[in-house]
Amino acid sequence: MRRLNRKFLEFKNVNGREYIYFRRGKVRHRLKSDPDSEEFDREYWDIRSGKKAKTVTHNWNALIIAFYRSPAFTSKAAGTRENYRRHCEAIREANGDKDVRNFKRQHAILARDALADTWSKANERVAVLSILCKLAVDLGWIERNPVTGVEKLTGGEYEAWPDAKLEAYERYCERYDLTTARTAFELCVGTGQRLGDCINMTWDDFDGQFMRVVQEKTGTKLKVYCPERLQRYLADLPRAGRFIMARNLTQPLGKRAVQKAIEEVREAIGVKTGANRLVPHGWRYTAARLLTDAGCTDAEIQSVTGHKTLAMVQKYRSGADQADLSRRAQERRRR
Repeated sequence: MRRLNRKFLEFKNVNGREYIYFRRGKVRHRLKSDPDSEEFDREYWDIRSGKKAKTVTHNWNALIIAFYRSPAFTSKAAGTRENYRRHCEAIREANGDKDVRNFKRQHAILARDALADTWSKANERVAVLSILCKLAVDLGWIERNPVTGVEKLTGGEYEAWPDAKLEAYERYCERYDLTTARTAFELCVGTGQRLGDCINMTWDDFDGQFMRVVQEKTGTKLKVYCPERLQRYLADLPRAGRFIMARNLTQPLGKRAVQKAIEEVREAIGVKTGANRLVPHGWRYTAARLLTDAGCTDAEIQSVTGHKTLAMVQKYRSGADQADLSRRAQERRRR
C-alpha cells in the first residue's frame, strides 16, 4: 500500500493487513483502504476540515436487526426463518448503510429483475423486501410500503419429472457416488415430502417401514409408509449421525448444501436451466404422479403428501390424470 505523506495519517499493520487512520488529538477515524481512490481523498479532507459524515439511523442494517426480533420473523417455522435470513443478508450486503427512506418502487423492480433467471427466487426477494418495508411503516420510518403491487415474475408451474430424467439423475449419482444428492432424491420421491422436511428426517423417525414427518410449512403430522425401494435404500445407507442426511453426529446437512449437491446433478443431466428446467419440488409432483399411475384415490394420495385440501392433491395429480383420461375418453368414441 502506498503511504501518503499527509498530516494526521497513521498506518497500522494488523496480521499482515495495513489500515489507515486519521488521527488528530482525540479524533481517530479509519479511512478507506485505497489511498489512491476518490473516496479516500474526499473522506480525508472532510474530516480535516471539520465536516462529519452524516450518520444514517434509518438504514437497512437497523431495519433487518429489528425484523429478526419481530414476531413476523420469530413466529415462523425454522425453514421459513432460514429462507428469510438468506434474503435479508443479501439485502444487507448490498444496502446495509443506505437510508430505507430513499427506497423506491423502481428499486424493488430492479432487485427483482436482477434475479430474473431464477423467477421463484426473484419473487421471494420481492416478498421479503415488502415484509421489511411494512415493518418500516410500522416503525414510522416511511409512510407507505413502496413494494406493494410489484408484480411477480412467472416461470411456469412446477412439474413432475419425466421417467427418463429420473433415471438419468439416478445413474449420474451412482456413477459419481453422490450420496447426498441421491439420498435427497430417494427421500423426496419415496415419501412425497418437501426437500426441507426430508433434510430434517432422523433415523428415529424411520421404523423400517413408516417415516414420521412433521411438515415444516403446515405443521401437519404424518406417518408415511415408505415404498419397498426406499426401504431397501435406507437399509443399505450408512448412518453418519442422528439425521439421515447428517452434517455431523447431531446436526442435519444445511439446506443450501443439499441444494448445491442436487444442482450439480441437475446441471449434468441438462435440467438446471432453460426450457427443460426441472426442480427438486417437482419430486413431490412425481410422487403424486406415481401414486396416480398406481390407481390411488385422491384421499390415498393426500395421506402420503399431507395436503390439507383435496384441491391441492388434484393439482398435483392433474398432469397424469389428463393424459390417461384423454385416452380412456377417446377410446369410447365410435368415430
